[in-house]
This record gives sequence, C-alpha cells and structure tokens, in this order.
Amino acid sequence: MKKILMTIVTFACVIVAGILWIRINQQETDITKTQTKVGFILNGLVSDHSWGESHYNGMEISAKELNLNVVYKENVPENESCKESIEELIADGCKIIICNSFGYGTWELECAKEHPEVYFFHATGVEQSDNLATFFGRIYQMRYLSGIVAGMQTETNEIGYVAALPIAEVNRGINAFTLGVRLVNPEATVYVKWSDSWTGEEENAKATEELLEEHDIDVLAIHTDASSPLEIADGNGIWTIGYNVDNSQRFPNTYLTAPVWHWEYFYEPRILECLQGKFQGAHYWEGVETGIVDLAPFTENVKPGIAEKVEEERSRLMSGTFDVFYGPIMDNEGNIRVKEGQSMTDNAMLNDFFWYVEGVVADETQ
Repeated sequence: MKKILMTIVTFACVIVAGILWIRINQQETDITKTQTKVGFILNGLVSDHSWGESHYNGMEISAKELNLNVVYKENVPENESCKESIEELIADGCKIIICNSFGYGTWELECAKEHPEVYFFHATGVEQSDNLATFFGRIYQMRYLSGIVAGMQTETNEIGYVAALPIAEVNRGINAFTLGVRLVNPEATVYVKWSDSWTGEEENAKATEELLEEHDIDVLAIHTDASSPLEIADGNGIWTIGYNVDNSQRFPNTYLTAPVWHWEYFYEPRILECLQGKFQGAHYWEGVETGIVDLAPFTENVKPGIAEKVEEERSRLMSGTFDVFYGPIMDNEGNIRVKEGQSMTDNAMLNDFFWYVEGVVADETQ
C-alpha cells in the first residue's frame, strides 16, 4: 500500500512540475507577443560591408525572434552630440538602447544614470552600471585561425596588416594573428601599418599602398572597418583576409576568409533577459564556444591542407583547454612575456597589450 501511495505522490509531483514548467515557459514566450522598441546608435552605416553591417545583421535576426522594432541611427558622431540621439530614441519609446562604438561611452553612461527605466548596452565599452552592460567577443581567437591561413598561403613570407590604432584591442588582434602565422610558418613576418582611422577610406588606402610599396606583400589582413585595403589588394592580385563580415562575393579572385561576427548570439539572449527582468549590468566577453565569433567560409582561393590545420586548432579552442595566449610567448624584442605553463589573464589581454609578439614589425606610431 505504501509503495502504491509513494508512486501516486511521485506521479502527482511530476505532473505538477510539468505544469509549472509549461506555465513558466509560456510566460517567457508571451513576453515577445508585445513588440519592444530598441534604439541602435551606429558610428557608421548598416550597409558598410563591415562593423555596422555585422551588428545590423545580428540585430535583424534577433528582432524577428523576439518581435522587436529596431530604430537605427547611422553615422552618429562619437562626441557629446550622441547624447541627443540617445535622448531622441528614448523619447520615441525605445526601452533598450545599444551603442556600437567605444567613443559613445561617456554619454551613454550619463544617459543610463538619467534613465534607470531603460536598459543600455555598449559594444567595446568598459564602464557598467545597474542598467548598462558592456560587451565584445573574443575575435582574437578567429584572428589566430586566420593567421594560420595567411602563414600557409604566403609564398613571399611577407604578410601585410593594415590596422586602425595601436590600442589594446587591435594589438591583441595583431599578436593573435601573428601567433597563428608563426605556428605554421616560423619564417614569415607580419608588417603592420597604422591608418589612424577605423572608417576613413583615404587613410586606410594610404596605409595599404605604403605597405605594398615597402614590402613584398602577397597576403593582406585588415583590422579596420574600411573597404579600401581590400579593393587595393584585389587590384594588385594580393590575397586578402577581411574583417567583420564575409566579403568574398565582392572580391572573388583574391579573398580567402575573415574573422566575422554573429551578434545574434549575444543580442537575442541578452534582450530576452531584459524582457524577463533579468538584466545584468555586467561585462560580457564571449568566445568561439558561443558562436558569436567565427571564420567566414573559405573560398576556393585557399590552398589545400589549410582547412584541416585550421579545424585542428579550432577544436583545441573549442575544447576549453587551450587559448591563444598560452605560454611560452616571446615578444619581438626577445623577452619572454608569457612563461610556459602560464596564460595571460583577461585583464591583461583587455588592458595591457602594448607590446608585440615575435614576428611582428610595426611602424612607429605617429
């Protein structure tokens, strides 16, 4: 009799638990029945074939899944005037505000303090509050893999790298890329030229032309949001590795691959948390395991054997037992920066990258 009673009680508990799960799940689903307005501040265009477009693509996917009405403001200056744009979006009924560039930080933080009822997200930002979260992705992992591509593709062993600014984010990318290059080709050198601009086409074109004049470059990588380096390289028959989005269709004869973003893997879960009242004013720095960063599909220009090596290293990254900046790592002045058996901390990678690994030759900063 006791066994029968216990069975009945257990069965009843399972039914109750199932009903509760259905109700909770239904409540979370019901949240998206009402459309939510989201304001998006961009430092460029949604159709720039680069940084802005990567965010637009990810947000549009998230908008369909979560029933969002997204209002985009493009080419917003990274100065105090951006605050006016944010205020306009809030007045228009936006409950979530996203800014996609570091330069908006000061004014976005001010707006967050003045509007505690609104949720804020800041891409590449550093300061958080109760209603402001910052986020980025470990794109350096994909730069490492793209470096393997460059190292195995080059014939001259002189690889060009057009970079926007000598800040920690960019230096981290240069170093990760070069570690990938040198893993498969210790004889190769990565030559870095600064453009001093993320989006300026003329500045980035000038940097590219100087690189091609000064070195026997046969593979060019970019850490900038401008397209001019890819166009110039394409015109000179030089292999290219892009950034942000896949531009292989624009440059079918020279494009190899690119570190790319899938922002929907960040926006969708984070915005759903806002709708559920579960927002966290945290810093998110997510890697390959989340899907937020990836390599664009290899084109037919990529040499045989490269895909296999890249997949081998990707598997190591996915395993969680390896990351790019595991020692031993030596800088380009002959100093051991990361000892064998050690790894760089997130804080060091985010804030202290003002040196270059062995194999990097960078122009003096102006």
